[in-house]
Amino acid sequence: MTDNTTERILADRTVTKRLGNWTAADSFDVRGRDASIVLDLRSPDVPTDVQFHLDLHHSTVKLLLADGDTLDHWDVKWPAKGRLKDAQGPTGKAGRRIHLYGTAVNSEIRIHRGGVAIVSAMLSREYLEDARSARREGRHTTIDDPTRGH
Repeated sequence: MTDNTTERILADRTVTKRLGNWTAADSFDVRGRDASIVLDLRSPDVPTDVQFHLDLHHSTVKLLLADGDTLDHWDVKWPAKGRLKDAQGPTGKAGRRIHLYGTAVNSEIRIHRGGVAIVSAMLSREYLEDARSARREGRHTTIDDPTRGH
């Protein structure tokens, strides 16, 4: 199910995290200035074709992806220092296509997949809160594995 909406992420000198099952949008407008942004796209609610419009200045964006997700980053402009770090690359069955557009000035885009994405999500306050509420409610956590809630 495609939501056909745009999620706006605005971060100015802060840390912003969106983990677990938080969206079904197919387009993201991400703006960061001296910020750290973590976005989890492993949920089954996220469509198979996703677009990111970036405007980053001295910021880091970390995308948590499934193993088979592919990244199209050729339309990102790097007018100063900056780079994309995707050490693992897509593996396994074909997944989502993530398209990146925009500008990243003195910024970095990091891609975490599979087990690394799980550990990244678990090393957060949001996971601790999810674990506590899951225990109270007698359910499983969803931050570490967003597919578990479906």
